[in-house]
Amino acid sequence: MQVTIIGAGLAGCEAALWLAGAGVQVDLYEQKPVRFSPAHKSEGFAELICSNSLKAERPDSASGLLKLEMRALGSSLLPAADTARVAAGGALAVDRDQFSREVTRLVESHPNITVHRQEVTALDESAPVLVASGPLTEGPLAAAIAALTGDRRLSFYDAVAPIVTAESLDCEKVFAASRYGRGEADYLNCPFNKEEYEAFHAALVAAERAPLHDFDGGLTVYEGCMPIEVMAARGADTIRFGPLRPVGLRDPRTGHRPWANVQLRAENAARTLYNLVGFQTNLKWGEQKRVFSMIPGLEHAEFVRYGVMHRNTFLDSPQVLTEQQFLKDHPNVFFAGQITGFEGYMESAASGLLAARQILARLQGRTLPPPPAETMCGALLRYITTPNKDFQPMGANMGILPRTPDIDAIRDKRERYAALSQAAQRAMNEWVEEDKP
Repeated sequence: MQVTIIGAGLAGCEAALWLAGAGVQVDLYEQKPVRFSPAHKSEGFAELICSNSLKAERPDSASGLLKLEMRALGSSLLPAADTARVAAGGALAVDRDQFSREVTRLVESHPNITVHRQEVTALDESAPVLVASGPLTEGPLAAAIAALTGDRRLSFYDAVAPIVTAESLDCEKVFAASRYGRGEADYLNCPFNKEEYEAFHAALVAAERAPLHDFDGGLTVYEGCMPIEVMAARGADTIRFGPLRPVGLRDPRTGHRPWANVQLRAENAARTLYNLVGFQTNLKWGEQKRVFSMIPGLEHAEFVRYGVMHRNTFLDSPQVLTEQQFLKDHPNVFFAGQITGFEGYMESAASGLLAARQILARLQGRTLPPPPAETMCGALLRYITTPNKDFQPMGANMGILPRTPDIDAIRDKRERYAALSQAAQRAMNEWVEEDKP
C-alpha cells in the first residue's frame, strides 16, 4: 500500500505519520528548501507562520474539544506540541522552532515515510494522492489543481466578514425581516438611530487596521469586497447608502424606518451562526470586537470568526469535494488542510487525520462514513461540503454543532458547551472504535 502526500505542513505531516503507522508506504513531497512560499522561512516541517498558539484546551471550548477528538483519532502532532509547550494560561502554545524540529524528526525518522524535497508540478491520479499544500498554493501545482476542479473552483479572496453566534444576539433589539416584506424573513436586522450610527461611524473610521503580511503582496481591493472601514472613510453617509441602508425596513420597536441598519445572514442551515453582511474588514481583531459590539443587538456578540483580509487559496469544497475528502470527478485525488476550508492550525491537522483514515479505507477496499455530525470534526467536514453560495473557510466553533432539545434547554452557556463536548467525545470514540479492522 503506497500513498503520495504533497505538502509537509500540519495536515500533510499528520496524515503521513498516521498512514505510516498503519503500515502504508508514504512518499511525502515538500518543496522547501528548493522553493519557499512568500510566507515560509524555515526548512522544517509543520512551520507555524503567524501565532504560536494552538488555542484553548478546555473541554468545553471548541478548540479544546477539537484537540480531544484529534487525540482519539491518533494525532502525532499534539504529542509533539506537548514536548514544545510554553506557558500560555489555558491555551496550548508552543516554541514554534522546537515544535517544527520535533515534527520534522518524527517524519524523517519513520521507516515508512520517504521524504522528497522537491516541487510538485503535476498530479498523478494512478494511485491515491493527498494534496495538503496549504493556503498559499501557487504556480504549476495550483494550475494542476485548477485543471481538475475548473478555474472557478480554486478561489482567492481579499476580505471576509465576521461571524457571530445566534444565541449571543440581543433579541430585544434584533428583528427578523426582509426588505419590503418580500419572501421569508431571511435576515436578522440591527437598527440604528441617528445618534447610535454617528458614534459607530466615528469609531469605525478611527479604528486601527491590521498590517498586511508580506506574503499578501499588493492586494487589489475590489468594490465587491471593499473593507467596511475603507468605505466608511469615504463619507459619513457612504455606508448608510450601502451595506447599512435601511430602506424597505421598519423597526418594530418604533414603527419607523431605522436611520441605518446592519443585516445578518444565516451562515448555516441550523441558523446558529450569522454573517455580518457587507462587513468585510481589515481591522485588528480587538478593534472588531470593540467597534462591531456598538451595533445594536451585538453588544454581547460572540465572534466565532473575525474578518480578515489576506491572500488565500482554497477549493470551492461544497462544489467539488466529497465528505470522504476526494474530488467528486477525480476519486484518487484527496485534499486536506486549509486549502479545503478548514481554517486554523489544529483544524488543518485534524483534516489531515480524517483524510488519512479515508485513504486507508480506500486502500483496503472499503467505504468509511465521515465522523458523526455531533463531533467537531464531523461538523467542520459537513460545513465545507454542504452547498453554500457564499462559502468561506471555517474554524472550530460551538455554533456549527447540531443542537438537541435537551441541550438547548440548558440555560448556562458553559454548561451547554460542556454537554455538547461530552456528546461529541462519545460520538467520536464510537466512530474510532467502529473504524478498527
